[in-house]
Amino acid sequence: MADEVVVLDNSVSIFGKRVRIALAEKGVKYEYKEEDLRNKSPLLLQMNPIHKKIPVLIHNGKPICESAIIVQYIDEVWNDKAPLMPSDPYQRAQAKFWVDFIDQKLYESWKKMWLSKGEEHEAGKMGLVSSFKILEETLGDKPFYGGDTFGFLDVGFIPFASCFYTFEMFGNFKMEEEFPKLLAWAKRCMQKETVFKSLPDEKVMYDRALAYKKSLGLA
Repeated sequence: MADEVVVLDNSVSIFGKRVRIALAEKGVKYEYKEEDLRNKSPLLLQMNPIHKKIPVLIHNGKPICESAIIVQYIDEVWNDKAPLMPSDPYQRAQAKFWVDFIDQKLYESWKKMWLSKGEEHEAGKMGLVSSFKILEETLGDKPFYGGDTFGFLDVGFIPFASCFYTFEMFGNFKMEEEFPKLLAWAKRCMQKETVFKSLPDEKVMYDRALAYKKSLGLA
């Protein structure tokens, strides 16, 4: 019996892109269901009753929630293809740590910069820039965060590259000037078909972010 795989997602969700890239890396076919986050489907509420958020991976009727957990699940279940997680326990722990850093520090700083004004906006910008500096130092001179191969941390971070233009516009800085190694890394990742076919256009991301901010009366 073939695996039944369904992804509940939204077209501009950064976190959903992690799941779609991981599935593409493993060559897994799936059914995609677009979610309207202002009118969540009964299926989403059933499959993720705790957080009521996307993405959700439904594998043979069983839901897996939270993007980093889903990517790890994909890596473990479809293990006939090249692994995304490092084989070394310490390196695995480090990869998980940095994905959590991205979710807790980088993303939260971006939200603060995006959805605020004045001092709070500047505090968010400082947090975002600081996070990028740390992540650039962590990358060092490696081609990918996984070393010579595209791995778990790369999957966790590369969806944010589709927002680099948005970050620049809201933060009034240039990624290429401030973080050239991150830009070079992103370009290497984008050479992978599994990545560039999974990510939305950067201008679309900016337009959606601006429209949402305006809808809240913050722009």
